[in-house]
Amino acid sequence: MNMSFASFGLAPELLRALDEQGYVEPTPIQLEAIPAGLAGRDVVGSAQTGTGKTAAFLLPILQRLKSGERGTLRALVLVPTRELAEQVFNSALSYGKHSGTRPVAVYGGVSLEQQTRALKNRVDIVIATPGRLLDHMGRGHIDWSHIEVLVLDEADRMLDMGFSRDVNRILAELPIERQTLLFSATISDQVDRLARRALKDHAAVEIGRRATAAEGVEHILVAVDKSEKRHALAQLLGELPERGRALVFTRTKHGADRLTRQLRSDGIHVAALHGGKTQSFRNKTLDGFREGRIRILVATDVAARGIHIDNIVMVVNYDVPADPEIYVHRVGRTARAGAQGVALTLMSPDEWLLMCDVEKLMGKTFPREVLPGFEPAVAPLQPLERQSPVRRQGPSLRPRSGGARRR
Repeated sequence: MNMSFASFGLAPELLRALDEQGYVEPTPIQLEAIPAGLAGRDVVGSAQTGTGKTAAFLLPILQRLKSGERGTLRALVLVPTRELAEQVFNSALSYGKHSGTRPVAVYGGVSLEQQTRALKNRVDIVIATPGRLLDHMGRGHIDWSHIEVLVLDEADRMLDMGFSRDVNRILAELPIERQTLLFSATISDQVDRLARRALKDHAAVEIGRRATAAEGVEHILVAVDKSEKRHALAQLLGELPERGRALVFTRTKHGADRLTRQLRSDGIHVAALHGGKTQSFRNKTLDGFREGRIRILVATDVAARGIHIDNIVMVVNYDVPADPEIYVHRVGRTARAGAQGVALTLMSPDEWLLMCDVEKLMGKTFPREVLPGFEPAVAPLQPLERQSPVRRQGPSLRPRSGGARRR
């Protein structure tokens, strides 16, 4: 029997907004987390990105805010990045468009004064990054006395980015009697300690086993010499399906800028996204990517954390991540909400052991392939499972015209 959002007992104005957004059936995490949230229970939710967790915590909050005094700060959503703050803010606007709920996003890189004015103008929900929130707290801009709900979104990434002390400082200022909802792609020991401190008698919601990528992702490893990565990538991106989007990950901001320049010199329209860019530039770039004016984005892990955009058909690991769990976060940008996608890793000989760590974490061995014309000088660490090109929707591994190696 198919469930609907109406079965949760949500207010008509919320159901109307969901219908306008094209929401039909709740996702698995919504089916489990929304009833617990509506019942006022603390929740620890473990699920990969793209599973609908934002609605899983926003809908219970918006339902709660229907009763009580409007224009009083009653909910705080803490997120690790500026991009994610904007994503959650926009979702709150969409879901609450008929409810009169007023959310405010608070993050660094933009005017403190503008945010201060917004915070003084009858706010219901604050969506914030830890550092900028502490700036406002230090200036006395926020009254926590009426807070009823705290959300810690993407808690694993928040702690990985070094916000543990900031989060603890914020927790110390909040009312003890509150509902707390914590969501994380993985439940590490550090996240577990945070949950034990911040929550009590919580409901545990785990969708899929930990450290697994979303279903619908095809994982492919392409063995290639480091000196040939850029040219191999250019060929693969040149075969991107029309209207398809690709997200390319590098380890560093400098690497993202260098690769962007190189791809542009190959005639490929691409943009870079990382923490070294101004907030206005990042907003403009994300808007272009979301609207399809930019189809290929080169990004660092931190900058891409808040990218929740459908129709990303391919994620490319240009650099294999040093931390295998970062691989899970990266590939979660594709195959969102039941769609299909490709996670392609360009693996040079010095990265083979790093990739083995990823496979160990994931509990599976991925196909090794060779792009004709870009065969590495040294054979991959493990025997190739398939040497021939694979037929798939999206970039293929066909040889370029003539099959010549590009230098």
